[in-house]
Amino acid sequence: MWKVVFAALVVLSLNASTAAPQKNPKADDLLKAAKLKATDQHKSILLTFDASWCDACHQLDLFLAYPDVAKILDKYYVIVTLTYGEGAAGHPDWDTPGADEQIEKYGGVSRTGGAALPFVAILDPKARLIANSNRIGKKGLDGPGVGFPSDPDDVKWFLSMLVKGASNLTEDELHTLELGLQKAANQ
Repeated sequence: MWKVVFAALVVLSLNASTAAPQKNPKADDLLKAAKLKATDQHKSILLTFDASWCDACHQLDLFLAYPDVAKILDKYYVIVTLTYGEGAAGHPDWDTPGADEQIEKYGGVSRTGGAALPFVAILDPKARLIANSNRIGKKGLDGPGVGFPSDPDDVKWFLSMLVKGASNLTEDELHTLELGLQKAANQ
């Protein structure tokens, strides 16, 4: 009996060790699928860029996962998250392949080459930019993206981005989203 169990464990461990490594899906493929779904469902695309080492990214993930927030956003958006910037933690292979081109395409990389994470872009169903998390002030861009919006002005900017992509958002829905941002900011 023990020989059979041992042999089964050996076979299982060999299969696990020889299995092909899991590859991250490509950014282009993820966006292509999102465009099809957004077109079919008459929604916009909420594209986020985050990294495992980014505390503000975890706050955004928490916000997006709240059931009341997810219900509202799912009504108007197809949400796509690309991993970017993992090289800063020594894991460039954790990045979504092609995320670097996408974050640059949608305005998430500054002239000096930096990016504030999380970076959010609101896209139409054809993946054309509607708005991004680079706040615009009196003198143009105020700098890199707002990251996770916890400051009142950043919250206002973030909510205005969502409205640009989903003009049918109600005042009640916006209030729920604002409360979700506040809750995630306090985590």
